[in-house]
Amino acid sequence: MGRLDPGELGRRLDDILAAGERMIRGVPEADLDPPLRDLAFRLFRLGLGFADGMDLGRFPEDWRLEPAPADLLDGASVARYGALVRGRLAGWFEGAGPREFARVIAVHDGPQAGHELLERVTGAAAEHLRALRDGLARRGLAPREPLPW
Repeated sequence: MGRLDPGELGRRLDDILAAGERMIRGVPEADLDPPLRDLAFRLFRLGLGFADGMDLGRFPEDWRLEPAPADLLDGASVARYGALVRGRLAGWFEGAGPREFARVIAVHDGPQAGHELLERVTGAAAEHLRALRDGLARRGLAPREPLPW
């Protein structure tokens, strides 16, 4: 498989985040234990981290490990956060030109071009989505829709 262009990767990342939003939205507070909540939050945090990293020139490892804020109590609140992240990403991609993806970003394990960071974030988001789906399934809350790929 060839390397995907940034526009296609951005669409794929949005599809992943949209699927995560749909999966988590209906989970009531009683079923959203801290590990599941953190997993869903971190899925969306990856997307926000990409946009912020591209703007700031750095993507610290601790962004990927943040726990969900205390006010995200149920699936609906986590899904709203996901919607905000998707809006931020859409705006970032709308204004990004080809040179943006050649910029070198400081990542915890060494510098990476923006395109490589986008590939990495999209892959990590896909892993988080699979883990979210599995976590929901273990709790008897598996979504019916297939994964977006």
